[in-house]
Amino acid sequence: MSQFFTHLIELTAQTLLDVLPIAGILFGFQLLVLRRPLHNPKEVLIGFAMVLVGLVLFLMGLDMALFPLGKLMANQLTDPAFLGLDTAASSVQWHHYFWVYLFAAAIGFSTTIAEPSLIAVAIKANQVSAGAVSEWGLRIAVAIGVAVGIALGSFRIVTGTPLHWYIIVGYVVVIAQTFYAPRSIIALAYDSGGVTTSTVTVPLVAALGLGLSNNIPGRDPLLDGFGLIAFASLFPIMSVMGYAQLSEWNDRRKSKDR
Repeated sequence: MSQFFTHLIELTAQTLLDVLPIAGILFGFQLLVLRRPLHNPKEVLIGFAMVLVGLVLFLMGLDMALFPLGKLMANQLTDPAFLGLDTAASSVQWHHYFWVYLFAAAIGFSTTIAEPSLIAVAIKANQVSAGAVSEWGLRIAVAIGVAVGIALGSFRIVTGTPLHWYIIVGYVVVIAQTFYAPRSIIALAYDSGGVTTSTVTVPLVAALGLGLSNNIPGRDPLLDGFGLIAFASLFPIMSVMGYAQLSEWNDRRKSKDR
């Protein structure tokens, strides 16, 4: 129990040091540059206190739950006993890790659906477009992209193939899509790739990558354990633009049938 409180105090101090520069910049510009007092200083201070408490609790949750759980799942899914194989490294092939790919896709989809930053972007996109961009349609399109990306990234870790080839080919596809996708969706698609790498997705994805690279024979955690987040950022761009292109094609087909 004493170790828990020690860790809590250390995290609180570290988080306070991280938040203070942000508060200093905001208050400094407000009071020294704009030279205007805060209209609601009490509410602002309460809000900063809530941010501090929330960040500390979130970081504690990462250390106590998300990181260990992701690592534990990776350990169990790559256990030769679970795969029904011998412990010899030569007997394990990429197609034996079917459950790893399925778990990676499920984690990618579910964490993205719950991602607060994506929810915020989807709500604003729906409001600005006057309902033309569906809130749930955008969230599901992004989640599918992340699911495919994390599953493919897990395949890369299992096979040990170079990361840069996947990223190069992926961005070639994105550039090609950019020329043909509706202009109204391009900026939103690129932003959608960024909002997926936030508070919920990154911890589990990082833990999964490190867990896989630690347990798959011949993999180096430093070389192979990272890179899944790059897939989580890249593939949602494709899926959102693809979703817009399919919607545009469907609208044209309906208009021709009338």
